Amino acid sequence: MITKRSLMGAVAGVALLAGSGTAIAGSNGEITVAYFLEWPMPFQAAKVAGTYDEAMGVKVNWVSFDTGTAMSAAMAAGDVQIAVSQGVPPFVVATSAGQDLQIVDVAVSYSENDNCVVASALEIDKDSAKELEGKKVAVPLGTAAHYGFLSQMNHFGVDISTMEVVDMAPAEGAAALAQGALDMACGWGGALRRMKEHGNVLLSGAEKEELGILVFDVTSAPADFVAENGEMLSKFLAVTAEANAQWNAGGMKAQDMIPVIAKDAGMSEEDTAATMATFSFPSVDEQLSEKWLGGGAQTFMKGVADIFVGAGSIDAALDSYDSNVEVGPLKSSMMAN
Repeated sequence: MITKRSLMGAVAGVALLAGSGTAIAGSNGEITVAYFLEWPMPFQAAKVAGTYDEAMGVKVNWVSFDTGTAMSAAMAAGDVQIAVSQGVPPFVVATSAGQDLQIVDVAVSYSENDNCVVASALEIDKDSAKELEGKKVAVPLGTAAHYGFLSQMNHFGVDISTMEVVDMAPAEGAAALAQGALDMACGWGGALRRMKEHGNVLLSGAEKEELGILVFDVTSAPADFVAENGEMLSKFLAVTAEANAQWNAGGMKAQDMIPVIAKDAGMSEEDTAATMATFSFPSVDEQLSEKWLGGGAQTFMKGVADIFVGAGSIDAALDSYDSNVEVGPLKSSMMAN
């Protein structure tokens, strides 16, 4: 299996970058925010409307990334101040390596929208998953999809040391699966939809949740940015929360958001609506509850880290991830509007 060297190389790179850049905003009246294409979320309606710029009093530059690990590296270099919808596993990989990042909100929960797909020709399902031993699989290392892959293989008793694991971004994995170059590929969003055209999943989202395989993303930022720009960050989170509330309320206002979000995400309106139907956007009160940032997320991160250590993907886990969650700006966001 080739996962350890590739992921540890990424971890080492983040560790070297950590501290090399400064994450202080406002010196030039601009900040940079990372996000994903083909990952439609309510915040994008506010992004397009310029609501963030207006609320925060700075120019917000938006830069798209392929993976959460790339977001970590950009924050370590000081090129990005806020990352929207970073997966928990890449966050855990970075912080375990010593990068000082903090979670500031729960961006989205999506157990149905992150999975691994087995090539149709193999005719392998959950009852025959052991047949995956010796097979070739594309996994974006250090991401939620990587964590899900390890967890599912552990559940099925598949010896991953027999597998050829190739580090690929989801879009690349989807293309390779379509070409018959892979036995399985893991990913999310639009790439996952394309994967499913050429194969099947082993477990549904509900089945994964029953096994404790949660899938959610966070908004993250370097700890120094959070400490020195708390008021600005609160305004950012308030805009996001308002967009989420409008979407969660449903009705015509939510429907009117779809064309805007679809265009910004680089997707069709049909695919955008279908994707967002599998997403859950917790309210601020829900995010602050015990299930999420009140303790559940911290415990979950420790579990993710321990699985990565057990798989040899990272050298060590932190004793606790409590200090990597900062809810002050989120609490303040309720008064930012």
